[in-house]
Amino acid sequence: MTFSDDEIERYARHLVLAEIGGPGQQRLKAARVGVMGVGGVGAPAALYLAAAGVGTLRLIDDDAVALSNLQRQILFDAADLGRAKVDAGASALAALNPHVHVEPLQARLTPDVAIGLLDGCDLVIDGTDDFATRLAVSDACLALGVPLVSGALGRWSGQVGVFVGRPCYRCLVPDAPPDAGTCARVGVGGALAGVVGCMAALEAIKLMTGAGRSLSGRLLLYDGLAGTARSIAVAADPSCRACAG
Repeated sequence: MTFSDDEIERYARHLVLAEIGGPGQQRLKAARVGVMGVGGVGAPAALYLAAAGVGTLRLIDDDAVALSNLQRQILFDAADLGRAKVDAGASALAALNPHVHVEPLQARLTPDVAIGLLDGCDLVIDGTDDFATRLAVSDACLALGVPLVSGALGRWSGQVGVFVGRPCYRCLVPDAPPDAGTCARVGVGGALAGVVGCMAALEAIKLMTGAGRSLSGRLLLYDGLAGTARSIAVAADPSCRACAG
């Protein structure tokens, strides 16, 4: 896989990184990444993956751009109000990097269609804000053998985890909590979405290029109010109905 002169200049800061270099940049160009949920986490993640030169981005979301999104979802602007998020996102990503192919899928991911929507992806970033969808994404990634980067946020705190086989996301959250809050209910600091989305994109880039140590088997917890971060181990649940046995 070769690079044009434009790509060589565009990715110059990656190409001189020992942990990425030419081989790593080629792996990015060859990759197809699914971005599940083009919202607070998915929007900044998609921007940085496109800037990094990921060859194909598959955007999956059934929502339209609303005015309340613009406080944190910087992939969109006021002219996009009412447009499908996947279409507005595709336009913005193409303007940022014309070398990236974008597959916009305006669809709601449910357990019965999850595998079909994610099939063909080499990695998935999940930035959705409801646990039923998160669990469906996790089950589909497990069935497809695809690494999952999960990002979540609320109020002033966020978390990022990487799940490659076992332990899976269900080891952390076996079932959807009945009283889980969403950003619409509890609020969220706008810039926090950028922090978590960028961390998710960085983990995806590390996984695809083999750089550094991924968060696989760990959960990174970020407290925006305190300005602190820590990681905790995620143990495999011996009774997990998704990945045990």
